[in-house]
This record gives sequence, structure tokens and C-alpha cells, in this order.
Amino acid sequence: MCLILFSFNEHPDYTLILAANRDEFFNRPAKPLEFWEDEPSVLAGKDLIGGGTWLGVTRSIRFAAITNFRDPYELKNNAPTRGSLVRNFLCSQISPEEYIKQIQNAGHEYNGFNLLVGEKDKIWYYSNHSSSIFNVPKGFHGLSNHLLNTPWPKITTGKAKLKPIFSQPEIDIEAVFQVLGDNSSPPPDSLPDTGVGTVWERILAPLFIHSAFYGTRCSSLLTIKRTGEVMFIERTFSSEKKMLLQKNFTFGYNASGLI
Repeated sequence: MCLILFSFNEHPDYTLILAANRDEFFNRPAKPLEFWEDEPSVLAGKDLIGGGTWLGVTRSIRFAAITNFRDPYELKNNAPTRGSLVRNFLCSQISPEEYIKQIQNAGHEYNGFNLLVGEKDKIWYYSNHSSSIFNVPKGFHGLSNHLLNTPWPKITTGKAKLKPIFSQPEIDIEAVFQVLGDNSSPPPDSLPDTGVGTVWERILAPLFIHSAFYGTRCSSLLTIKRTGEVMFIERTFSSEKKMLLQKNFTFGYNASGLI
């Protein structure tokens, strides 16, 4: 995952409204959004090489998401897959806070990452490029390949465009995906210097990344209402930015269980 924009506890009807783009090499095999056969409570896509995932939610409303932290100078060749950090939380019953504390102790083993784990009323954040963990406060947040709310152009642009959409009584789904599909390039002098070179900084700068062999593979919208209703929509794209598939899931949960 390379872009996560989310509103937490700001909307009168929603505790979470989250929009995200997953960027990856097009030749890396993955399954689209579905309930997992081996973990029937987990709704997520799946990386078929590492067995992990980038964004998911469970029927009991536990959710997690991850982005890579871009630092080409600190890549480890034999590091464990970062997608396992999301998978392991979704498949467990441990609290978000305790899980994050466990991961903090092992964070040095992985390549750079930003991890969000939560339940209906709380979200915890940890990056192994930062020494602190914290409970994400109420507000509108953006996460890309640096620390939470780092003002990269895709974060500031995405937040500015999505905030009015996320503030409406009902979420305009098509408007959200239109923002996620924005592949316009910001001015060159606004780009970060993450060590990948000028050409790649430009390729990676838009909200929706488009190149022949690497780019935005899927866009997602995850919402959780205060009533316990969950909606998860995922659109999968080809290297030509053609939508190949859309998956829609809705389910409900309250104190008594599934509704």
C-alpha cells in the first residue's frame, strides 16, 4: 500500500472512512478482495508470494493497513514480508495497543513500514522508522511512504479533495474513486527526496501511479458506521489503468454479533 487517506471519528454517522491505493509491481501475483477460506472472518486481498495483505477488516470490526516506508538505503534482502503484520493482527484477538507493542519489539527485523491497526473506536499507529507508538487522534489523516501526516503532495492534495466528500451525509462512492484515480503530477520542486532519483520521484508522486511495470494495482474504500455496518469496495486495475474488477462487500456487527 502506498496511499491511505482516512477520516476517524469526525463524521456523525461513521467512525471510519478510509480510501487507499495499493501500488505494486504488476507481475507480483495477488488475490482480490474476498473472505479468506482459511480465516473466514477476514475480508482482504492477499499477496500470493508472502501470504500477507495490505488492507483488511474482520467480521468483528478489527482492521489493519500498512504502507512501505521508502528508504532504498536500508533495504534488507531477507526481511520477513510486511504484509504478515496486517494478516497476523486480523487473525488474532489481541488488542490493537498490545499488538503494536509486540511489533515494536520486532520492528527492526522488517524493511521500513507504517502500520495502522484498529477496532471500531480506536486506531494505533507505529512505524519502525520512529521510536514511538501512539493512539491516532480524531481527525483527517494521510499516510504514504513516510511518517503519518507527512505533507507530501499526494497527501495534501488527496486530503484537500476528499475532506469535503467525507463530510457529506452520505459518501459519494464514485467521487472517492475519482480522487484515488488522479494521476496528475505535482510541480517538480514540491517532490520529496527519498533517495530513488528524480525520475522515480516523479513516477511515484501522483495519487494514482501509472507506469508499464509498476503502479496502482487496486483502489479501496472502507467505511465503518457507528451502527456497526461495514462497507468495503475494491477496484482492481491493469497496467493500462483499465479497471479489471470491482468487489463489493457489506456486513453488519453489533454487541450481539453479526446483523
